[in-house]
Amino acid sequence: MKFNVTIDRDEDGVWIVECPSIPGCVSQGQTKDEALENIADAIY
Repeated sequence: MKFNVTIDRDEDGVWIVECPSIPGCVSQGQTKDEALENIADAIY
Protein backbone atom coordinates (compact mmCIF):
# COMPACT_ATOMS: atom_id res chain seq x y z
CA MET A 1 0.00 0.00 0.00
CA LYS A 2 1.27 3.48 -0.85
CA PHE A 3 0.61 6.68 1.07
CA ASN A 4 1.11 10.27 -0.01
CA VAL A 5 3.22 12.41 2.30
CA THR A 6 4.05 16.09 2.54
CA ILE A 7 7.60 17.21 3.18
CA ASP A 8 8.88 20.61 4.29
CA ARG A 9 11.83 22.17 6.09
CA ASP A 10 11.49 24.13 9.30
CA GLU A 11 13.45 27.27 10.17
CA ASP A 12 16.25 25.16 11.70
CA GLY A 13 16.70 23.12 8.51
CA VAL A 14 15.07 19.94 9.88
CA TRP A 15 12.93 18.04 7.39
CA ILE A 16 9.33 17.48 8.56
CA VAL A 17 7.23 14.78 6.88
CA GLU A 18 3.53 14.16 7.45
CA CYS A 19 1.10 11.54 6.17
CA PRO A 20 -2.23 13.40 5.88
CA SER A 21 -4.30 10.22 5.54
CA ILE A 22 -3.12 9.00 8.98
CA PRO A 23 -3.97 11.62 11.61
CA GLY A 24 -1.01 12.46 13.83
CA CYS A 25 1.49 10.57 11.67
CA VAL A 26 4.43 12.99 11.56
CA SER A 27 8.16 12.41 11.51
CA GLN A 28 11.37 14.33 10.90
CA GLY A 29 15.02 13.94 10.01
CA GLN A 30 18.24 15.86 9.53
CA THR A 31 18.23 14.96 5.82
CA LYS A 32 15.38 14.50 3.40
CA ASP A 33 16.19 10.80 2.98
CA GLU A 34 16.32 10.25 6.74
CA ALA A 35 12.94 11.95 7.16
CA LEU A 36 11.40 9.77 4.45
CA GLU A 37 12.82 6.61 6.04
CA ASN A 38 11.44 7.69 9.43
CA ILE A 39 7.93 8.35 8.08
CA ALA A 40 7.96 4.96 6.34
CA ASP A 41 8.78 3.34 9.69
CA ALA A 42 5.95 5.30 11.32
CA ILE A 43 3.44 4.29 8.64
CA TYR A 44 4.33 0.60 8.46
